[in-house]
Amino acid sequence: MTPRDYLQLALFLGILALASPPLGRYIHRVLEGGRTWLHPLLGPVERLIYAAAGVDPTRDHTWQRYAACVLGFTLAGFCLTFGVLMFQDVLPLNPQGFPAPSWDLALNTAVSFVTNTNWQAYGGEATMSHLSQMVALTYQNFVSAAVGIAVCMAVVRGVARAEAQGLGNFWTDLVRANLYVLLPLCVVGALALVSQGMVQTFAASFTALTPEGATQTIAVGPVASQVIIKMLGTNGGGFFNANGAHPFENPTAVSNFIQMLAIFLLPSALVFTLGTAVRRPRHAWTVWGVMAGVFLAGALLIAHFEYRGTPAMAQAVAAGSPATSVAAPGVTSPPAPASMPASTPSSVPNMEGKEVRFGIFSSALFATITTDASCGAVNAMHDSLTPIGGLVALVNMQLGEIIFGGVGSGLYGMVLFIILTVFLAGLMVGRTPDYLGKRIEGREVTWSVAALLLPAMPLLGFTALSAVGWGPEALANAGAHGFSELLYAYTSASQNNGSAFGGLTVNSPAFNLTTAAAMLIGRFGVMLPMLVVAGSLAARRPRPITDASFPVEGGTFALLLTSVIIIVGALTYLPALSLGPIVEHLQMLEGLLF
Repeated sequence: MTPRDYLQLALFLGILALASPPLGRYIHRVLEGGRTWLHPLLGPVERLIYAAAGVDPTRDHTWQRYAACVLGFTLAGFCLTFGVLMFQDVLPLNPQGFPAPSWDLALNTAVSFVTNTNWQAYGGEATMSHLSQMVALTYQNFVSAAVGIAVCMAVVRGVARAEAQGLGNFWTDLVRANLYVLLPLCVVGALALVSQGMVQTFAASFTALTPEGATQTIAVGPVASQVIIKMLGTNGGGFFNANGAHPFENPTAVSNFIQMLAIFLLPSALVFTLGTAVRRPRHAWTVWGVMAGVFLAGALLIAHFEYRGTPAMAQAVAAGSPATSVAAPGVTSPPAPASMPASTPSSVPNMEGKEVRFGIFSSALFATITTDASCGAVNAMHDSLTPIGGLVALVNMQLGEIIFGGVGSGLYGMVLFIILTVFLAGLMVGRTPDYLGKRIEGREVTWSVAALLLPAMPLLGFTALSAVGWGPEALANAGAHGFSELLYAYTSASQNNGSAFGGLTVNSPAFNLTTAAAMLIGRFGVMLPMLVVAGSLAARRPRPITDASFPVEGGTFALLLTSVIIIVGALTYLPALSLGPIVEHLQMLEGLLF
């Protein structure tokens, strides 16, 4: 890594650390009904929405009613999105004249966007009309992110409240998250991206003349408005098929930095929303430090192995020609690294699949950020990462995407791990576990474990079934790398990430239906159990926090929390990882390529 790389990393974390606490306090104030400088402008709009929808903003919802509202709103959003996609060929704002997608692709896309996953089994600029992009997809980018923020706030209230039955009002949380948080940030962010050359137009395309004298049709559209919310809402769905690698979707190094910062901004700020609600800023900084520490480890690890490249690359550079194929189908095998001449360079940076204008470190940093959060946007081809680079991206998602995680889902996922850490630590020291004065009992632990296991079931189950069923014919690579492509697809779906490894043809009924099921289980298999936990904690009477209470701040707790996160992830997913990127790395050292 170069000094410029370290400077970019320090600048990124520095801005994030400075911006997150005030934004977190602002979010808490907004969602708890406090007044802000935006209320004179947006307050009448908020009241009009409540009046039109027949919502009583003063009504407090129990966890059961809160969960019912979440499910009902999601179902209505699915019907809207599915309907728009199925009838896009007869709806307006379709200047390209695109036909409607197949029913299974429309279903998969609708599920993807209402679950904040934004898994895309299609090329955006060649499949979706402007109306579909704006009304069906960009709209869901806003509201699915707002649902995550709302549920996160309900869990925060569960921790903060005492002897209470309610967790807040879902409808007010949803409206306020959109009006006072997402929309203002998107207006500022979209203008910043347009200033960097990002496209924002209702035109369908324009024709350019190439240096050879031929004509080329270049797709355009309302790009900036979708890109900023896909990042701020940790959605990730690209307007173009190349996503953040497309020059119209990510034109400069500055736009790349803005997008990376936008992905982490709200998940990072919500940690301090928790700290504000429980009046424990040190606890918030401890949790934030754990997230930042695991993030740093992942970013540095990917960057190290991408700079190092592979032995085959070093030999190809020394020989002045690419590696040659051997007889085994799907496998290339250059001579073993040990036979390379003394003049062969020890390492050649892996630039395959990366944009030259971003380089290795910005690509590695982007890959780490997008898989730590449930975003899924990419500025490089993850299929071209080294095996360990791909391993880190997979592990980032499989840990539950809590570093810093999705908007809202990252924090309530981290609360899950905090509860497990407090429970396990209490068992080790023989002390009744409690979290900020709330006793942790069997109900909380049971539902927390359920929230851990439910996303793992479709991830591992569908990966295994596809490996012996519908998967092999869709693969572009053989062996361990091909298995990694399948594992990555179902990891991305079940953890609501949405990024694609590449090299896998997923637009088929089998993939569309199974990834849709994985997305639904991954979203609500964590969200609903955490609402149960929040309702249980809210009703509990807190005990005074004394020197005998288990501390949830400081270095010791940070180390315990990090250990639990890593150990739980390792126990759950290490066997599958061993069949994919781990064995691929070992074979790479022997000169085998897939």
